[in-house]
Amino acid sequence: MNLEQIKALDQKYYMNTFGERTPVCFTKGEGITLTDTEGKEYLDFFAGIAVNALGYAHPRLVRELTDQIAKVTHTSSVYYVENQAKLAQLLAENSCADRVFFASTGAEANEGAIKLAKKYFVEQGKPEKREFVTLKNSFHGRTLATVAATGQEKYQKPYRPLLEKFVHIEAEDIDALKQAVNANTAAVMIELIQGESGVLPLSQAYVDAVCSVCKEHDALLIVDEVQTGIGRTGKLFAYEWYGIEPDIITMAKGLGGGIPIGALAAKEAIAAAFHPGDHGTTFGGNPLSCRAGLVVLDELLHHGLLAHAAEMGTYLKEKLDKLAESHDAVLTVRGKGLMLGVVFKDAIAKQVGNALRECGILVGVVGGNVLRIVPPLIVSEREIDAFVSALGRILTDEERG
Repeated sequence: MNLEQIKALDQKYYMNTFGERTPVCFTKGEGITLTDTEGKEYLDFFAGIAVNALGYAHPRLVRELTDQIAKVTHTSSVYYVENQAKLAQLLAENSCADRVFFASTGAEANEGAIKLAKKYFVEQGKPEKREFVTLKNSFHGRTLATVAATGQEKYQKPYRPLLEKFVHIEAEDIDALKQAVNANTAAVMIELIQGESGVLPLSQAYVDAVCSVCKEHDALLIVDEVQTGIGRTGKLFAYEWYGIEPDIITMAKGLGGGIPIGALAAKEAIAAAFHPGDHGTTFGGNPLSCRAGLVVLDELLHHGLLAHAAEMGTYLKEKLDKLAESHDAVLTVRGKGLMLGVVFKDAIAKQVGNALRECGILVGVVGGNVLRIVPPLIVSEREIDAFVSALGRILTDEERG
């Protein structure tokens, strides 16, 4: 089918919750290169919103998923699942958590984390501890609980009245943090880098304050690593950069390398609050998605991908910083590892993003003035050079008017 035929089907039958789609449809990929229905190739610096950690048609991922499909794709968590057990072990042994629960998406993982925090304090005989403190401009999902946790009015407005007991405060405002967290707070839930709102990293001082306030008020710390986790920032989890140990971690996106999977991981005492029947899933932790997770983590931990991602993140940041020095349109470059935001002084991100797409490069656009750069972790120096060079040419043209 050509693009116009696909658009016609989409517009007739699909529920449009995405607004106006970018006018392109991809038919195949290899490495970090995608090919559309017209045969045009693109370097992908968006990775399906930080999902495709191993890029496209990764030989090992293709081989192992093909093998798994030929054996068994789904049974049920009523039975033991070997890949599920192995992946849980790998995540627990390489994080500060002790136990893992698998879901299908990041929103499900965050929903589970909220439920677990509430259930933990019920088990502790403190049912009054049911309030949650999250940050303005955060994004935790679109289920009713996670949209209540998300600190953005545009996502909440259609669904008011929201679930109660979610308090949203400004990031980096320690006084507001101290006022918001109290004896009834079950947990503080944060993203260490807010991707949806423009790639906004939290400062070490603020994260330290969050940990201190949580400890003072016997509140749990939930770190949403859905976008920052699985090597995206140059470490397996972003919390490692801050020298902290969250009580609950959530993850998804890169974990399956493009196969849907999410997870929440918690310390033993907290995980024990979930009893049989308290939480569940049909598809979470199935043999296929967990096989994908095993491949991704093995590539990161045992085949040099984590070190490569860190090295490429440093290289990309240096190149973009140098670019910013020679272009007045760029205000700053922020983020960590291969999760970077190019921040413009004016609201030109959409037109720059469109110009890059015309040149055969895909990026994300956040708000009016930020490009979100989250390429597959396998990206090379040569591909980074091509992206930065194209961006430089576009900015030069923009500045010339």
